[in-house]
Amino acid sequence: MTCDVFALANVGVQGLHPYQPGKPIEELQRELGLDSVVKLASNENPLGPSPVALAAAQTALKQMHLYPDASGFELKKKLAAKLGVSENQFTLGNGSNDVLDLIARAFLSAGSSAVFSQHAFIVYPIAVQAAGARAIITPAKNWGHDLVAMAAAIEPDTKVVFIANPNNPTGNYLDSDAVSAFLAKVPEHVIVVLDEAYVEFAEVADFPDGLGFLAQYPNVIVTRTFSKAYGLAGLRIGYGVSSPEIADLLNRVRAPFNVNIPAMSAALAVLDDHEYLRRSQQVNSAGMAQLCAGFNELGLAYIPSVGNFVAVELPCDALPVYQALLREGVIVRPVGVYQMPKHLRVSIGLEHENARFLIALRKLIEEGCFD
Repeated sequence: MTCDVFALANVGVQGLHPYQPGKPIEELQRELGLDSVVKLASNENPLGPSPVALAAAQTALKQMHLYPDASGFELKKKLAAKLGVSENQFTLGNGSNDVLDLIARAFLSAGSSAVFSQHAFIVYPIAVQAAGARAIITPAKNWGHDLVAMAAAIEPDTKVVFIANPNNPTGNYLDSDAVSAFLAKVPEHVIVVLDEAYVEFAEVADFPDGLGFLAQYPNVIVTRTFSKAYGLAGLRIGYGVSSPEIADLLNRVRAPFNVNIPAMSAALAVLDDHEYLRRSQQVNSAGMAQLCAGFNELGLAYIPSVGNFVAVELPCDALPVYQALLREGVIVRPVGVYQMPKHLRVSIGLEHENARFLIALRKLIEEGCFD
């Protein structure tokens, strides 16, 4: 091909680097010939899918020759009843990442800007740059969002502010008073995205429910997902909740049939599986305590987290340690792309999975891998 295809792409797309997911188990097994691998890299639910959700998805496969309900009527109806909002406030997405991208496409373009924090979810800069907009990145405070700095960073051309609460990959959170004070400072023409992908794990008294801000602040969008606590990462389903006016705009750019029939069926079912959600939270709480106790015993610092993962700080570059852990059959997540070169993000697994990681980490320390 003689045509310079690269030059045809949008300027923002030309400079993008693809999102790098956690290493798949099968890939590591192929590369190193390992029979047993533990994956603690992608913040997935270690319990596996809810049996109720799995049965619903399997039944739904009988309709795979049909297009799904593009409006997601039944799921929106159930979510509206559960969350106490109206059905016309929802935007369904192929995971909440899809909704974040829709927000960027709907509100950002060349000549506009978006504000987000250092060490925040990597999809924010990707979505902003792909839309041709300018990123305004504010310095982190204690590895988390500095809302005072973020409010001050808003410029006349700012259209969107992204806030992850709890934050990924650091796991820390903003309390109700901090978020409320921030929203009061934001101009009404600036969209504030409260990304609550890990909200079900944030079992602390002062954690804010973003939905509670919608009535007072019509410029707020709350995004959530079924990928984490509800165990549907592989089916890709999430949603945004906003004013009806914002939802209407987002649904104008949303691809038709962006959520498939098994995903919607599983989501409908898992919303009623209260025992699965409770067990997910209990396993996460116990696993978090197990990992943090292990880090304390090993003399390693970590960022206190209310998500289903924890970022541990090493005394050296984390990438060689990550690679050494792979050889031990343990997959975690290096976060150098988040400007955290000495940290590894570790998803909470089952007790034996967490133990295997800690044993492997201790072995590397004893072998001098950190020297």
